[in-house]
Amino acid sequence: MEIGRGWDSVATLVDGWVWRRAQRAEIVPQLLRETRIMPWLAPRLPLPVPVPEPIDGEPFAVRHRMIAGAALAGPTAAHGMALGAFLRALHDCPVGEALRHGLSSAERTRANRAADVEEFRDRVVPLLPSDIRPRALELLDTVAELPADTVVHGDLGPEHILADADGLTGIIDFGDAQIGDSAIDLAWALYGTPPAFRQALAASYGVTDAQRERALVWHRLGPWHEVTFGQLTSDDELIDSGVAGVIARLTDTVPAG
Repeated sequence: MEIGRGWDSVATLVDGWVWRRAQRAEIVPQLLRETRIMPWLAPRLPLPVPVPEPIDGEPFAVRHRMIAGAALAGPTAAHGMALGAFLRALHDCPVGEALRHGLSSAERTRANRAADVEEFRDRVVPLLPSDIRPRALELLDTVAELPADTVVHGDLGPEHILADADGLTGIIDFGDAQIGDSAIDLAWALYGTPPAFRQALAASYGVTDAQRERALVWHRLGPWHEVTFGQLTSDDELIDSGVAGVIARLTDTVPAG
């Protein structure tokens, strides 16, 4: 039974196992990296995460035991405490060991970041009102200089945080895990959630002022990806939604706390 389809992979449920099949050839190395890094990472974390194993055959696929729960809705203070503890454990993982187990390097992160920034300059900035463009370019300049020194999830939002009536049950989708900026994992948590959740998370994790500032940068960058994905898939509605999001986040004051 198919349970999910994204740009990178298709997920199906087979006898309690989630099978993920690459949609494109360039995604196969990413899936292989997960089979190396996740068995090392999982025992270090306080919540269940997928531990994929490769499956023989064509097309290439991996599988992992299904993690209970549904995508987080209605985040509470208890959820924030649990996620803060999870992220603290993740971000404290030793970088050198993570690299030896196949995690994407800081150099790769910076190269990908530079490519994204160049694409955003070329394909998103021209779609913005002229009075917004200076702020947009300033944001892109800031992104290019952010650190890459921590083991991060890289794509943490409510769709990748599982919960049931008793609390958080797991974190999924580590396809973007890398050596990156710790604040990227705090962007949604600090700027897209209710006050009780984000305050509890900040206390549990120990968020610094510098991380708050960088998390806001990542929060403001989020809709830019929506625009370029819409362009890639010829989805005008997604492009329009993304542009509106870019403008809103550049012009709104979004305090965390």
